[in-house]
Amino acid sequence: MVKTAALTAVLAMVSALSATSVSAQDVAIRNAKLVIGDGSAPIDGGTVVVRGGKIVAAGAHVAVPAGVTVVNAAGAWVTPGIVAAFSRVGLVEVDAVDGTNDRGASRSRFSAGLDISPALNPMGSPVAVNRAAGVTRAIVAPSESSNIFAGQGAVVDLGDDMDMVTRPRALQFISFGEAGSSKAGGSRAATFLLFREQLLAARSYARNPASLAEWSNGAMIQRADADALVAVIDGKVPLFVRVDRASDILNVLKLRSDFPALKLVLVGVTEGWLVARELAAGKVPVIVSPLTDLPGNFERLGATQSNAGRLAAAGVAVSVGVFDDDDAHKMGYTTQYAGNLVALNRIAGASGLSWDQAFAAISSIPAKAVGMDGQIGSLQAGRVGDVVMWDNDPLELGSRPTMVWIDGKKQSLVTRQGRLRDRYITPSEGALPKAYVH
Repeated sequence: MVKTAALTAVLAMVSALSATSVSAQDVAIRNAKLVIGDGSAPIDGGTVVVRGGKIVAAGAHVAVPAGVTVVNAAGAWVTPGIVAAFSRVGLVEVDAVDGTNDRGASRSRFSAGLDISPALNPMGSPVAVNRAAGVTRAIVAPSESSNIFAGQGAVVDLGDDMDMVTRPRALQFISFGEAGSSKAGGSRAATFLLFREQLLAARSYARNPASLAEWSNGAMIQRADADALVAVIDGKVPLFVRVDRASDILNVLKLRSDFPALKLVLVGVTEGWLVARELAAGKVPVIVSPLTDLPGNFERLGATQSNAGRLAAAGVAVSVGVFDDDDAHKMGYTTQYAGNLVALNRIAGASGLSWDQAFAAISSIPAKAVGMDGQIGSLQAGRVGDVVMWDNDPLELGSRPTMVWIDGKKQSLVTRQGRLRDRYITPSEGALPKAYVH
């Protein structure tokens, strides 16, 4: 009897969850301070139209089709959803609890072949928290393996449903510098040699699969790793490289002399401003953390908050990411970081970004870095219907979303943290409140 009652309760809960899954909504949001997200200035009195889960029009003089739901923004800011340029959202629930932490596989025999997609948890509380902060898409990378290659990351959406993966195996992640050296044998020389040898082994395997001694202790890489690296060599999958020191950045750029099709995206790039001309000439996009302003170690002696501004001024495509921080839980920091870059322009001698540049750095530019600017990251026609309405300037610290759509579906902004706040905001003496009713 108890088991039957429990099963009935579970089925009722599943049914309730299914009932909350809303199909794509045809909607027109009008009278907005509209941000396209492509680096252009906000449009006063703008309109964006979403039909069938896609943006069909956005601008100053957009006609509202008959039959669509109309939302009057009343002058509120309306933007594309934030694209978290570098994160571990969906991979971690509680950092200190191993069973909920899938960010890395340091004891696995595999490296480049690891695919994080099956480990992503759309029901994890950080997903809802970041969705409520206006983040609609995220580029998720693994953190480590037993090798310099960490594995294959994914592009995900933060919608309130069970289908989280937008593009699996969207990138390969590797660490150079101090982190890479620790995996390669303790030296930068070993890191670059290991990189070349593993890619050469993968290329040899592609030409002749019998050349790889699969499962052998003497094999340079495993078959699954070789398959993943062939896609990197051919330029089909971008290679996200964590690198900070200026000399390391230049040596990473030189890798394209051996592997010319490499699509490099550099992450961290603390001393990037010192080699901005070379990065711009190589047309290599970067993902930076604007808060990095002190030399935390010897490969970041050139740290400065003006890094992003100086890189952008040199013509480098700059995205703002959350790393060396709470990269699994707080993608919402992204808007604060972008706002800091705008404020930096008010400091004498400092270099920041304009408001338009800063917002593009958390929307269309990271989308382009992963090769998906034709699908996500802006309100241009044909992109997914990821739209956020804000109660104030989205790059101001205190601003919050009031409505969020992902793929044209209006999303819940309720979070576990919000429910706990509401439950205990006015505590009173007496019995503890009963548990939540599911």
